[in-house]
Amino acid sequence: MSEIQISKRLQMIASYIPKQAILADIGSDHAYLPSYAIKENLCKQAIAGEVAEGPFQSAVQQVKSLQLTDYIQVRKGNGLQVVNEKDHVNCITIAGMGGSLIRTILEEGRNKLTTVERLILQPNLNAKTIREWLYNENWELKHETILEENGHIYEILVAERGDRDAAYKETHKQAGLLLGPFLLKERNDIFLKKWREEERQYSKILQQLEQASSSNEVERKRAEIKDIIEIINGGLLK
Repeated sequence: MSEIQISKRLQMIASYIPKQAILADIGSDHAYLPSYAIKENLCKQAIAGEVAEGPFQSAVQQVKSLQLTDYIQVRKGNGLQVVNEKDHVNCITIAGMGGSLIRTILEEGRNKLTTVERLILQPNLNAKTIREWLYNENWELKHETILEENGHIYEILVAERGDRDAAYKETHKQAGLLLGPFLLKERNDIFLKKWREEERQYSKILQQLEQASSSNEVERKRAEIKDIIEIINGGLLK
């Protein structure tokens, strides 16, 4: 089986795949993650899902070239439509998309999650909306990782069915949803770098709003941004 080189980000995602899992990777990007997971014996079967024809064909060719067609099925479809009940998928990975899109995929595919034991999610931005969805749908946030690669900072969220409040017991809930309860507790250098920059950006937006003509919408937005800045500063100064 050929050597598979994947990014540090994908390696970290792969490290959370349970042993002998049946994996569905949604938005699979050349099927890199499932190919690596099979090669490293992290899962026993995998589905690589793609919605567009070009990426779908690229994933098909990748799986064929690695001689992994007995282990990985490449399927074309929107989000979790590529998963069927008879697949017995118990782990889903969705990586490299915006948080809102990942949330939409989970929301629209909620009925496909009945056999799923673990979700591994890597939003490129707006992880908060995913944490909110997980909480509202009674998923327990079990692990979080933040890492930097090629000038980009990524958060990885791992959730299982369980006590939705468990991750937030040692932190203010709104701070945990925005910053990540585990990341907030660890407060490593990458976390601090990310949120210092976010605080600068939100402060710029607030300055612009302070100069804008007053209206109910502007006042609402000002209050919202002030709350976010207060939460961020609390996390940075903790």
